Amino acid sequence: MAAARLSSPGGVLTSAMSSTPSTQPSRESRATSRSQKSNLGIVTPDRLTPSRTPDTSSVGRPKSSASMVSSRHIPLVRLKAVTDTDLGLAQGVQFKTMDLNGIIKLLEEGGKGDFEEKQLQSIRMMVQCYQNGFPLRDLAHIFKIMSLCSKLIKNQPAYLDIVCDILKLCRLPFLKKKTSDEVTYAKEISGAVPLLGDLLQIPSSELRIQLCKCIVDFYHAEPLKKQIAGYQQVTSAYKIQMIQTGGLAETLVLSWNLLQNELLEKLWLLKTLQHLSTSEVNCNLMIKAQAANKICSCLNNPDPSGQLLFRSSEILWNLLERSSKEEIIKQLSNLKCLLALKEVFKNLFTRGYRHYDRQLRNDILVITTIIAQNPGAPMIESGFTRDLILFATFNEVKSKDPLVKGLKLSNSYEDFELKKLLFNVIVILCRDLPTVQILIEGKTVEALFTYVKKIERHKVIEWSAAQLEELQLHAIATLASVAPLLIDDYLACNGNSRILMFLEWCVNEETFFSQGNSFHGTGGRGNKFAQLRYTLRLLRAMVSLSNEVVNQDLFDQGAIKQLIGILKSAVYTFKEEAIVLEIKSDILLILSCICENHIHRKEAFGTEGVDIVLHLMKVDPKKFQSGLGHNRLLFSTLDCLWCCILGCYTLEDYFLEKEGIFLLLDLLALNKKNFCNLILGIMVEFCDNPKTSVHVNTWRGKKDQTAANLLIKLWREEEKILGVKRDEDGKIIDAKKPLITSFQEDQKIIPMPASCPTTSIMEVSENIRAKIYAVLGKLDFENLPGLSAEDFVTLCVIHRYLDFKIGEIWNEINEEIRVEQFRPVSADKETLEAITEASENIGKMVVALQNEMVESQRNQDMNSEQKDYMKIHATHKQRDMANKSWGKYLARTSNSKALKKTKKLQEKAIESSRAKGQLQNAIVHSTDIKGLNVTENSDGKLFATKIEQKTDGRSASKKALKDPPPQQKFSHRHIGSSDQKA
Repeated sequence: MAAARLSSPGGVLTSAMSSTPSTQPSRESRATSRSQKSNLGIVTPDRLTPSRTPDTSSVGRPKSSASMVSSRHIPLVRLKAVTDTDLGLAQGVQFKTMDLNGIIKLLEEGGKGDFEEKQLQSIRMMVQCYQNGFPLRDLAHIFKIMSLCSKLIKNQPAYLDIVCDILKLCRLPFLKKKTSDEVTYAKEISGAVPLLGDLLQIPSSELRIQLCKCIVDFYHAEPLKKQIAGYQQVTSAYKIQMIQTGGLAETLVLSWNLLQNELLEKLWLLKTLQHLSTSEVNCNLMIKAQAANKICSCLNNPDPSGQLLFRSSEILWNLLERSSKEEIIKQLSNLKCLLALKEVFKNLFTRGYRHYDRQLRNDILVITTIIAQNPGAPMIESGFTRDLILFATFNEVKSKDPLVKGLKLSNSYEDFELKKLLFNVIVILCRDLPTVQILIEGKTVEALFTYVKKIERHKVIEWSAAQLEELQLHAIATLASVAPLLIDDYLACNGNSRILMFLEWCVNEETFFSQGNSFHGTGGRGNKFAQLRYTLRLLRAMVSLSNEVVNQDLFDQGAIKQLIGILKSAVYTFKEEAIVLEIKSDILLILSCICENHIHRKEAFGTEGVDIVLHLMKVDPKKFQSGLGHNRLLFSTLDCLWCCILGCYTLEDYFLEKEGIFLLLDLLALNKKNFCNLILGIMVEFCDNPKTSVHVNTWRGKKDQTAANLLIKLWREEEKILGVKRDEDGKIIDAKKPLITSFQEDQKIIPMPASCPTTSIMEVSENIRAKIYAVLGKLDFENLPGLSAEDFVTLCVIHRYLDFKIGEIWNEINEEIRVEQFRPVSADKETLEAITEASENIGKMVVALQNEMVESQRNQDMNSEQKDYMKIHATHKQRDMANKSWGKYLARTSNSKALKKTKKLQEKAIESSRAKGQLQNAIVHSTDIKGLNVTENSDGKLFATKIEQKTDGRSASKKALKDPPPQQKFSHRHIGSSDQKA
């Protein structure tokens, strides 16, 4: 049945192949249909063989069942496989192509009269042929034809409709026959895409709008209404990619000036650019064509629909998010753009009432804030700075300016965001010093101080509790940036008194349930920590100015005692978390700024403050890696120690009594590079107190390390980091440059003015060697306990540090003279040579001393090694003697001859020990025990002894065994017993 349906002359396939719709198929179409059916293996009626046609003689007679069966089995399809492509051709709309190269050649030749009609007719046939969309292989030719037609529009308006018709077809999805077509024709298509942008130069509103619609539809492709046989629809992503690689966005922006007086066309172009700006590639191209400047300068153009402002702001946002922010700020930082932004913002602020207007107003303010970050932006010249400060403060400070007369903010979310944005823009504007006068005129400090007070919940307020808390924190944070610039306004508002009163509320027991929802409220939910943190930041910003009036006013109002009380609560009461550690650090820094260089203020700090500092110095080293802020807290603690305790002898003595120096040295022994410089600086100052040296020499670290050994070790590690050349024993290698670092060697001598410090001078403050020298110098370099030979070798260099540094500077001066090609006079030359030689001699002397120390240490090590060897030798000799004694004992117990021989020797020794003459009336006792058959006494002692060892061997053994090791004591005791018995 399928074959019969396809073989019908009026089938779908035949009608689809016709170029114009008709009721009856033409001859050509029928022939084409037949040929296609033949290709598919389908036999048409005119190709049936005579043998298989029905017999004419049977017409009019009824057919038998056998004949009917045989007729059903007549094959209508040849044996050929039908592919999916063939089925697609059979089921879809057949696509017919045209010779586009011929049309292009025809258009390029030009002509008039009948020749123009021929051109128009061929292009209309092309449009009719591609009613279902353009294939990728023909797209570049289509764009070229469109471009050629656009050039002929001026002389022949009929081409305008043709170009518009082609653009309408471009809105349809593009077609691909193969998947590889996208890659194959990509370069060709992307090269032809800029031809679309050139159409904007034609002064035709219809054409421009049609072009914009075409590009917009690239982003919103609809599926084909008819399936094209053998072709697939190209995705929108491919079309967008071709636009990006073809640089169409830049071409459209360059045509912006052509549409200045055409509102409708400009709106369509803005809509197009809005779609294009969703890509980072397009945004970069648009910025290259100065899109931000062109669009922003037209923000205030009249537009009843409001689309111009909306779409322009969206494009600016996309550009800021997806391209170089610095380049955009540079393009917008001109008077024309800022005036346009100012007028738009004023209109939206004063007249906008819709939710949409408020959102758009906030967006414009954010863009303005970004522009204000550029110091070169003419914010003051445009008057925008004055208006922004007025809008930020009119709600808190009464103003007679007609711009804000009768104006009031609601508690809507948009107005709440606006208030925060205005606070933020004030912080950015105050970075430009000329803005200070405008801030004074706008009473900014007074307006912001209205938030530095206790939140009264029972009063009717225009903001909710959560909104008011967030605004309060934001206002205090803004004050921390503004108040240091407006000290007179700060003092006029009694800023210190207000801050101290607010601090008192922050730490009292009054119940306050903070929301803690905002960025500024982080860590302050359910407490007053957020308010305390930002108030202390404000106070820290003020005291860090070192303004004597502000600091004296704080001291007079008892700020030191109040801050110590808050610090005491934070240290002993509050839970240890990040916000609490920040509060502690800020209080310590504030106290440091107030007490610095003032003895009577340090006395007010008192022993209570010293106890807190000592407590904070007892920090667990493991907490430095917690990330909560213990490093910063320790820095603040050490700074407070330097500024609040040092210089006041009473507090210094109390600090020493509480073993504060021990804590300092414990921290120094941690060898944290961040703290070493500061701790050593404190040590230098503390060593001016004569009581300090005793504490320093008394301190012991791990493995009984002394302070002098610790300092010398730090010196060696610092020189290793700096790349100072030393040999394996720590001795000086180059006597001419004993302190030169690797950086100094690589750095060439650059002649500089006398007022500029050289590399050698700067090096003193950049490492800790000078401070170590100062500390050891105040300990007199003598009688330093716990030093090894290596330490003494290093100590020789430290002791001569100042001499070496002076010689290094003179060498630097000599090199600068040589580089500048100056020739000093004879006297100066002799002086330079004498100084250089003296410095080198000092280096050689130190090297000689170091060699002597190293050699002495080696001799000492050799003597010590020899003594140890003698001890080992004596031990082995004693062991051999004990073994021999034991062997003789075994021989006596097992060999009777040996026993008898020993007995005779014993008797002979006894006899020789008796007096030669007998005394009168003396009683002589026999030494033998009769009937004794054992070789050992009843108490376990040996009978025999080593008679033969009574000579020099015994004396040598006793000398070597004066203090025998524990394992040898038994042998010594055993031998002594035998001697006694003998």
